[in-house]
Amino acid sequence: MCKYIFNMSKLSRRQFLGKSAAGIGSAILASEFPFDLSANTFSGRVKMPIGFQVWTLRESLVKDFPGTLKMMAGLGYQSLEMCSPPGYESSGFGPLMKLKAKEMKQIINDAGLICESSHYGLAEFRNKPDERIEFALESGQTQMILSSFWMPENSSLDDWYRAADELNKMGEKTKKAGLQMGFHNHHMEFAKINGELIYDALMNRIDPEYVKMQFQVAVISIGYKASDYFKKYPGRFISAHLADWSAEKKNEVPVGQGIVDWDEFFASLKTGGVKNIFVEMGVETFEESARYLRSL
Repeated sequence: MCKYIFNMSKLSRRQFLGKSAAGIGSAILASEFPFDLSANTFSGRVKMPIGFQVWTLRESLVKDFPGTLKMMAGLGYQSLEMCSPPGYESSGFGPLMKLKAKEMKQIINDAGLICESSHYGLAEFRNKPDERIEFALESGQTQMILSSFWMPENSSLDDWYRAADELNKMGEKTKKAGLQMGFHNHHMEFAKINGELIYDALMNRIDPEYVKMQFQVAVISIGYKASDYFKKYPGRFISAHLADWSAEKKNEVPVGQGIVDWDEFFASLKTGGVKNIFVEMGVETFEESARYLRSL
């Protein structure tokens, strides 16, 4: 969840859903896809489903859940990463709380998509872990991602270590249920405390037996490359959020139009252990990002 850098779409909800009504969803036919999800076969450099994170789509999503998902499938996306409605109620996902896990799964599948991963809030894991684990299992998820510790800016490394220790215990519980716990970074983990990068400190404290990492590629904007971390910490990652950055414009751009070396990125995924990729930027970037990823 990238509230720190990404703005909501420049398109209005009416414009966004209007594209679907105008036929974009049907214009990009399944025959154009280089993938066959049913056969689990993938050609080219992208060896996994092309996914998106729903955070920036939340306004449209809660008003027309099936329609928005079908729109995204029409653009060429094959998987999505949800945000847990109870954990994100205050961020606008409350209306989706009416859906039971199996109902949500059915709507997602009916749109031609799969959902193996979702973001969860820390309070959910602390207060209702069994309920949320049951929800994840019934909705077909295999990965539960903690979106953030939301540590205060004046936190010490010891504070971060305590948070990591708590996450390890949560990961032990989810592993027993057959689910993989993950942790999603923001820019804040790439600050330094007493000369030590917080992200590296976390990697030394988080137990890889219980917790895998979800790397936010958007930190390229402050000089950190995902591929470097996949190589530095092999096998420690489960997924990645895709974003690109224009050094000239100093803002996000569709995947393939910025400074990220995507050849290097995809070549390093196997080393990192990455199983899922999800585009997460403003909705105006989704179509071009999908087109670029399909071309690979």
